[in-house]
Amino acid sequence: MMIDKALEFFKNILETPSPSGYEQPVQKIVREYANGFADKIDSDSHGNVIAVKNPQAPLRVMYAGHCDQIGLIVQFIDENGFLYVQPIGGWDPQQLIGQRLTVWTAHGPVKGVIARKPIHLLTDDERKQVPKIKDLWIDIGASDRDEASQKVRVGDPVTFYLKLEMLSDDLANSPGMDDKTGLWVVIEALRRVATEQLSCALYAVSTVQEEIGLRGARTSAYGIDPQVGIAVDVTHATDCPTVDKKTEGDVKLGGGPVITRGPNCNPRVVERLIDVAKQKGIDYQLAAIGRATPTDANSLQVTRSGVATALVSVPNRYMHSAVETISLADLDQTAELLAGFALALRADETFNP
Repeated sequence: MMIDKALEFFKNILETPSPSGYEQPVQKIVREYANGFADKIDSDSHGNVIAVKNPQAPLRVMYAGHCDQIGLIVQFIDENGFLYVQPIGGWDPQQLIGQRLTVWTAHGPVKGVIARKPIHLLTDDERKQVPKIKDLWIDIGASDRDEASQKVRVGDPVTFYLKLEMLSDDLANSPGMDDKTGLWVVIEALRRVATEQLSCALYAVSTVQEEIGLRGARTSAYGIDPQVGIAVDVTHATDCPTVDKKTEGDVKLGGGPVITRGPNCNPRVVERLIDVAKQKGIDYQLAAIGRATPTDANSLQVTRSGVATALVSVPNRYMHSAVETISLADLDQTAELLAGFALALRADETFNP
């Protein structure tokens, strides 16, 4: 069950900025929170935060949830004080228009808005065109370049306005559910096993720079050298209009964690996850992907001589938008599944197929 302190941690990480390469503020929160129950916490030069229980055990299990989110980076300040940006991660530019943004500067957050010409002023051709990020600008209320440059520097990161909001008692929306949900799950799973008898060394890793190439999982897994690795990310919920279940699968909010099958996932680890879910009465959903997944599971599987890898996901509507929506029940049950998986492991466990 999700305790109040864990829910507060979830809210804090969602409302703290962490564009890829700029994850330091959220990693500080992770270290402080995990310090209450981890046996050891390390940070590496890449910025990954690694919390571990029972580090002396020979069977090393790594849970990876990436803390970085998509964002923008200031590229240019024009003579009128408007900011132009590059994307960090994968963006649909139409998601940006009309949004409130925050520029995260060395002196603190600077509020801004991003828009385009009003519809009244668009030509017929302009109305038909999909805008490009290079043609959009951020207005921070500066009168000219000098005033803007006193507040903002080239290279400052930008995010949507960060806020957790509830749509119902269970459904919550916020930017950065991808993948603060996975980060929360791996840390919460560690907390739930902290007072139990573990036969493995359990490493819960808040990985960095997943959105620009799965980079943090690669470096942290190399250092840990786990025999078993589970990436926790979000996946597309298909229980809303316009998403084709025939191509994307049948995944719904409130249906429980999603266990992926396919070549990126060790079949024995997958079956063990399913067994644990059944034993604990956890509703789960299955997904399939016939190639390497675009998640930390990709990097985990091919680290060193190979890792027995799985991917467990939290259903997410409206991915890479300002209103990413998840179920708190799914979140809680995903953490329960990962905690149960770790506790079920024997010291001599092997998952060689």
